[in-house]
Amino acid sequence: MSNLNVSGAFIYFTIPVFGGIPITQTTVSSLIVTIILIAACIKLGKNLKIRPDGTQVLVEKGVSMLYGMVEESMGAHNLHWAPFIGTIFLSSLLGSFIGLTGFLRSVTADLSCTLVWSVMVSVIIWYNNIKNNGLIGWLKGFTEPIVVMTPMNIVGEIAQPASMAFRHFGNIAGGGVITSILYLALSLLSATVLNVIAGTIIVPVVMIAVAAALYLFSKKSGKKRWLWIGVVSGVLGVFGLLQATGILSGVPILAFGIPAVLSCYFDIFSGFVQAYVFTLLTMVYIGNSCPPPEEIGAAQ
Repeated sequence: MSNLNVSGAFIYFTIPVFGGIPITQTTVSSLIVTIILIAACIKLGKNLKIRPDGTQVLVEKGVSMLYGMVEESMGAHNLHWAPFIGTIFLSSLLGSFIGLTGFLRSVTADLSCTLVWSVMVSVIIWYNNIKNNGLIGWLKGFTEPIVVMTPMNIVGEIAQPASMAFRHFGNIAGGGVITSILYLALSLLSATVLNVIAGTIIVPVVMIAVAAALYLFSKKSGKKRWLWIGVVSGVLGVFGLLQATGILSGVPILAFGIPAVLSCYFDIFSGFVQAYVFTLLTMVYIGNSCPPPEEIGAAQ
């Protein structure tokens, strides 16, 4: 389960310059993600062979897929954006996965991170539009198709990075909050159920005996449903007995498993999907601001 504090990123310490620079969980996680990516690039980029081994084949396949995706989405003239696109994707993916460590916070679960990425993409788009059309031509674009649409066009320029940032942040942070709430609820349920069972030591002993009887009955009659009822009774009886003896005191038994399954969806599947969506939108927006040279010449 990802390490997510619903009240926000924990501040480890504050650097006493420029009014105080807080070093948060997100800052530390971002630094670790950056170091991992740099180390991986150096390691995988060294000692390349003409006849590649398994690792080099996988890396080359990944790079080929990246350039193919950039060419298909942005055009062959924009292939120089491939390293930037790959960096955005890997930073987002690893930034979401790092929360699975249990002691580091997902980078993408912090709005400040996804918002910086989105604003950076928007600045690149604005720069390319000004470069290709000139400052006056870019400003004229806000008045199209009619002048009265200018306020809406300005709002659209602001809404674009905001929607990208909030979409990515909302899915990752929301998944972490849901998983945390479920874990807390199951912990409370576990404490309640086991305390009731362990109230008198005779109760768990009877439940274990019932489980053994149901097992023998199901084996003799061939009715599997009694076997499963016996398994549940036996497991709760054993845990209740351990609770009564103090061995499992405070351990949230019922919280095992279910949050981990949800974490596979919210932290792994959703993290991959959101990284891909953010990267795809980045390619589309930058690609639209960088048309082929012949189109730029014709427009001018």
